[in-house]
Formats: sequence, structure tokens, C-alpha cells
Amino acid sequence: MADVEVLTHLADALEAGGLMGMDSGRFFGFVIGGTVPAALGADWLVSAWDQNSALFAPTPGTAVVEEIAGRWVIEMLGLPPASFAFVTGGQMANTTALAAARHHVLAAVGWDVEADGLVGAPPIRLIVGREVHVTVPRSARLLGLGTRSIEYVAVDENGAMIPESLEEVLAAGRPGPAIVCCQAGNVNTGALDTVGELADVAHRHGAWLHVDGAIGLWAAACSPSMLPGLDRADSWSTDAHKWLNVGYDCGITVCAHPGSHRAAMTVTASYLVQAPPGTDRDPVDWNPEFSRRARAVPVYAALASLGRDGIAEIVERCCAHARRFATVLSGEPDVVVLNDVVLNQVLVRFLVPGGSEADHDARTRAVIAAVQSDATCWLGGSIWRDRAVMRLSVSSHATTKADVDASIDAICRAFRQVRDHDGGGASSQGETC
Repeated sequence: MADVEVLTHLADALEAGGLMGMDSGRFFGFVIGGTVPAALGADWLVSAWDQNSALFAPTPGTAVVEEIAGRWVIEMLGLPPASFAFVTGGQMANTTALAAARHHVLAAVGWDVEADGLVGAPPIRLIVGREVHVTVPRSARLLGLGTRSIEYVAVDENGAMIPESLEEVLAAGRPGPAIVCCQAGNVNTGALDTVGELADVAHRHGAWLHVDGAIGLWAAACSPSMLPGLDRADSWSTDAHKWLNVGYDCGITVCAHPGSHRAAMTVTASYLVQAPPGTDRDPVDWNPEFSRRARAVPVYAALASLGRDGIAEIVERCCAHARRFATVLSGEPDVVVLNDVVLNQVLVRFLVPGGSEADHDARTRAVIAAVQSDATCWLGGSIWRDRAVMRLSVSSHATTKADVDASIDAICRAFRQVRDHDGGGASSQGETC
């Protein structure tokens, strides 16, 4: 087939029903952002340039852009001077940070994990909140720590880690290497852990504190008061393809211990042209990939076009939209919002009057399916504390108040449709939708 025929075939085949409108202002599933115009254009340039951006010598242009973008991210988030890496997403951002942590805590007790591996090494305690994101246990598997090494800390009603519980867990366990993982943005509720308090506890016990901020770390660019003490952690991870609204795929790791970060990631070979330490920055020294796209270029474009004020505006607007969803939907009889909406996440449950938890689960899932079938917007479901919920994640720069109101109307229509089909009837008072 000719090139044009191949592309036409692909476009026709996939656009006929194989794609989702993830770039729409009415897409509220999976915590997915859109793409701001400057980042989209920059991504086209990256494809056209086709640079393998692992080393400075062959690709100085993209390497320098990456260095600038990394410094901007650190400055915008209010973090201390640190090393950084641009990786594929939240999974590898957490894995890269935890690899640095693994090196650091084992080196502190005289063990060289890069040379000697983990066989015979002092065991590492990996301590997380009860509602840890699944990427952290997966990182434990990838790094050879194993999921049985994980210890769990209690969380509050909104899913944020409780510092007093962390103190108890650290004090009760064996002394030695320990890594604590907290969150800036619970994947269900959006809850923000109190990083400063957790850092005090972790460091008092000699533990490394990592912040998984895939969703919520960008809130620090909006208001540092939302994440007090963020700068006292040892490492941080976030996604650019969520609130920064850069196209897939891009995650970011930041590490307050560059020596440990570089030791965990760097690689050398006789055929490479590598910069001596302390001179030009080779990206391969800081991330787990050799062959890699110049993914920092769209990040640079987004940061340059939006600036701190533009990013803060997106964050504030998305949070306001989430609060509007919560306020209006919770005014509907037999509809409850389960979480304290502190960020961009809203958990909604649809009740059957006098029904059981299983009845509420079934009705909630039916409403989700009806909304998806209606196609005014798209949202998904989740299980939170053994209950089925509708999960709304407002992450796109493209979402407007009109999008939110149209989506609320669609959700209410779906609820009435399901309720009437079940024979539940309308509640006698308070109908808002």
C-alpha cells in the first residue's frame, strides 16, 4: 500500500470506533489530561526530528531543552536543588525514584546494591499508606523488593496518611533501611498527605520519604500551602500528561540526592560518547532508558506557554469544576458524594432507598453504564472501601463550566432513567436535576 493509503486506512479504521475522546473537555475518566496547543506542536517537532535523546553529544539541542525544563519543573514546584529524569509515566517515575532510594538506604548500611544485588542484603522496609497507588507495589516487584516487604500505615477518612500511624509503624518494626511512600493526590479521593509532618517522622527514623504526586504535585504550583513541607521529602514523582496537559507519554522524577539517583541509573559503554561527570548532562545517567524520545521538549513548550500563572489557573479551574460536580450532584435525592473534594477527584454513589450495599453498588454501576451510553461525557467507575462509585476526574485544560453543566445534566438523566426502570420512583422532595 502507498503511504497515503496506509494512513487513510488507519485513520478510517480507528476513528470509526476504536478511539476515545480523551482530549475532550468532557472526558473525566482515568485521571487523564488533554494537550495544550504548544505541547502538541512541540510533539510534532519531536517526531519530525526523530532524535534518540539519551546523550548530550549526538543530541545537544534536546539535551539542553531537557535540562532547562527540569530546572523549571523544580522551581515551579518549590523543590530544593535536585536531579531529575523524564520517563514514560507515573510507573517509571516511581520506579526510578525508588531505585535511587534503594541505593541510598543500602549504601547507608554499607551495601552496594548495584554491584552486589539484593541477595544477602539487609532487608528494606517499604512503608506505604493503606490506599497506595498500584504503581508503588509494582515498583517493589520490578526492583526486587517484593510486595511482602510492604508495611501499611492507616489513613484518614479521605485517604490521607496519618503521621501518628506512620510513627507507630516505624517504631514497631526492625531497625535498618526503610523507604516511606506518601501521596500528593489519592487516585480516588484526591487526598493530599501532609508531607512536612511525614518527612519529620520518616527522617527521625532514618527513612527515605518519597512523594507519589502523579496527580496532585502540580497543586504546589498553584498554592504551596496545599502541600506544606513538600520540599522536605527525598524524592518526588509526577506526570506531565495529567495536569500539565502534555501529550502521552511523560512522567517526571525529581530526587534530592543526585549522587544516589545517578548511581542507581547511570550506564557506560566503550562505544558511547559520554560527558564526564560535572560537565554536560547526559539524560541516560538519570533514567532507565537508552533509546528514548525527546519527551522533555513538549514539557518545555507547555511550561513556556503557560507559565506558573497558566498552570495555576488550570489547577484552580479543575478543582472548582470538581467542587461544582460535587455540590450539584449531592443535592439530588439518593445521590451521595463520598469524599471531601480537596482536589480534582469526585466519588459519587447512587442509592436505592431502603436497599442493601449490593443494591447501591448495582445502581451505581447502572448509572455509570447509562452515562457512557449517552455519550455526552465519559467517566468511569472505581471501588473505594468496598463500595462501587462513579469516579469523576477533572484534569483537562479544555474543560469549561458549560462542559461541567452539560455533564451534570447527562448524569442526572441517566440516574432518573435507571431509577425509573428499577421502579424506584422519584423522591418526594428536593429534586435538583
